[in-house]
Amino acid sequence: MAVTLETIKKAKTTIENSIKRTPLIECPTLEKMTGGKVLFKLENLQKTGSFKLRGALNRIANLTEEEKAKGVIASSAGNHAQGIALGATAQGIKSTIVMPETAPIAKIAATRGYGAEVVLCGTVYDDAFAKACEIQKATGAVFLHPFDDEYVIAGQGTIGLEILEDAADIDAVLVPIGGGGILAGIATAVKSINPKIKVIGVESENAASMTEALKRGECCEVCAQPTIADGIAVKKVGCKTLELVRKYVDEVITVSEDEIARAILFLMEKSKVVAEGAGATPLAAILAGKVKCVGKKVCAVVSGGNIDVNLIERVLNRALINEGRRFEFKVKVHDRFGETEKLLKLITKNRANILFITQSMYNIDLGINMQEITLVIECSDIEHRNNVIVKIKEAGYEIY
Repeated sequence: MAVTLETIKKAKTTIENSIKRTPLIECPTLEKMTGGKVLFKLENLQKTGSFKLRGALNRIANLTEEEKAKGVIASSAGNHAQGIALGATAQGIKSTIVMPETAPIAKIAATRGYGAEVVLCGTVYDDAFAKACEIQKATGAVFLHPFDDEYVIAGQGTIGLEILEDAADIDAVLVPIGGGGILAGIATAVKSINPKIKVIGVESENAASMTEALKRGECCEVCAQPTIADGIAVKKVGCKTLELVRKYVDEVITVSEDEIARAILFLMEKSKVVAEGAGATPLAAILAGKVKCVGKKVCAVVSGGNIDVNLIERVLNRALINEGRRFEFKVKVHDRFGETEKLLKLITKNRANILFITQSMYNIDLGINMQEITLVIECSDIEHRNNVIVKIKEAGYEIY
């Protein structure tokens, strides 16, 4: 089966009663920043919290009765896992999912909650894939690939149909890249309907497997580094997806960890949208100025929202530090009554909030009767932070 506009339309008919039609929302703040209209396609609001449900349900719907009887097995960083588990359980099919040991706890728990047997193996998707292939050979279960499968790609392509139904005058669509399934599906749908629309893929620079595959002109394995975009931490893209990306996609962009963290913070703070790292990559490219939106109408696909709550705290903290809104520094003060209070009053007078403070006299480089104070302060932005630093230095304190 080839992935075409017709197979994507068929997939839409197959799954539309089992999924949510996710909204396309505007972001006025981003419009002021970029000079263009940016819309978010909120697949984080999909059942299971990710677009992956679309492809998983379409694949399961096309299993034969003989295949269903054998049970299914899949490998996943977490989102495909939940889609397969939910779809298989609904039809009484036994499912086994192999996930990396580094998968967010929330994704592992949700997959088990949907009725699948979960096996943990390795640190990235590719390790889980190898283990799933091993189990498949031993059990005879049907392997359901998370991205390099025509039915899965067609299912993900239904997102493209919805985008154009809601905003036919779109100029560009930005899509995350892991193995390439969602990008290949959306690109096929969008370009088949309107070839003038620009389709841009965005991936983490720590796992830039599509960039490398396009550069070499073939599927190849990259040395993936850890990334907060765990859902797209893939060493090797699919051969089927690469073929479609080469045919339909205009450009592939990479984004850094700090750029992804900034996008997660922006979505949460400005649009009240909770996105996982993978889902924030399209916006990361926009905020980093890697996609020009002036005078354009652009859609950024927020592919999922299954981010671990423990990771949220670390990611937001990193983003706030990068924006100058949190700042850690040390100051030497005399070890006498009232000196610490004087410093703290100076900071609060300049409208900075004190989040953390410790005092120590155990640094060998301190003079006699001196203390070292470590502070973390909260500011409104980099300019405010720099002004606070200037005021502290003007008062005679040494910051280091």
